[in-house]
Amino acid sequence: MDMSILKASFFCFALAALVSCGNAENKTSETGDSVSTAATNNAANGKIEFAESAFDFGQVAEGQIVEHTYAFTNTGTSPVILSRVSASCGCTTPSYTQTPILPGKTGEIKVSFDSNGQVGKQQKIVTVVSNAENGVTTIQLKGEVLTK
Repeated sequence: MDMSILKASFFCFALAALVSCGNAENKTSETGDSVSTAATNNAANGKIEFAESAFDFGQVAEGQIVEHTYAFTNTGTSPVILSRVSASCGCTTPSYTQTPILPGKTGEIKVSFDSNGQVGKQQKIVTVVSNAENGVTTIQLKGEVLTK
């Protein structure tokens, strides 16, 4: 008789432990979801709008360096921070506004394209990553490089 009471007690204890662990996981998950959603909503109030998202430099002779500056405005309600601006090719180098762009203010991305060894039609993509509502956007530089 003592053995069956011991087994029943152990079973009840194990069942209580499993039920309480399951509830703790659900509460943590709900709390984690609401915190991450709130953080996402706060960060996604800025918005980048480019005056032009593509620039055609026409025809240039091989060896020339083409430079163009893309202006953008933060049309959102929170500051926008550019975290990464990268080009699709090593021949294209972007530089950009490093400070937060306040709502209503403008920033810029200056792109430099070295046409050495790039004869023919060109289309270079620059990817812009930020905390804005439109978190990943692209701008283009295109044209034709003629042989020397």
